[in-house]
Amino acid sequence: MRNVFLFTLLLAAMLAPAYGAGELSNRRAPGFSLPDSTLKQYDVQDFRGKIVLIDFMMTNCPHCQAFSKILEQIKARFGDNVMILEVVNYASDNASTVAEYIKTSHVSVPVLFDCGQMAASYLKLTSSRRSIDLPHVFLIDRRGIIRNDYANTEANKAIFEGAALGFEIERMLAPKDK
Repeated sequence: MRNVFLFTLLLAAMLAPAYGAGELSNRRAPGFSLPDSTLKQYDVQDFRGKIVLIDFMMTNCPHCQAFSKILEQIKARFGDNVMILEVVNYASDNASTVAEYIKTSHVSVPVLFDCGQMAASYLKLTSSRRSIDLPHVFLIDRRGIIRNDYANTEANKAIFEGAALGFEIERMLAPKDK
């Protein structure tokens, strides 16, 4: 068991430079309070002390659907140490599309509705930067700092299709040397 742990840490250390912080990282996570389809509110401040993954997605996006399966595996693997929130926009999704998505994709993480303001603050959208690649995931550390963000690009394929996201979380959960 110890050898597996050491190998995992070594592999994570080797992958760290390849998956360095994205351009939207190394800043305090913007605050928000968003509802899910049952109108339960989720506030990022409620999860201080946990690692938070925020996934911007659309329910009809094939890449987003595939990534949701990875997120479910992350949830099963790390349990209460990690809070996963998927965020959709009212312009592309509504209560019925989300309900169908949750049912058919067996999603157990909260799917939140954003009118665009939260996405704009996380993704630093401007008049010259209006579009994003979906899915787009943010990793927020226990203190509320965005440590990494990943757009769905070829360079981040291992995050969205492989085990690299788990390695990143393991690295964030590892105790720091004093």
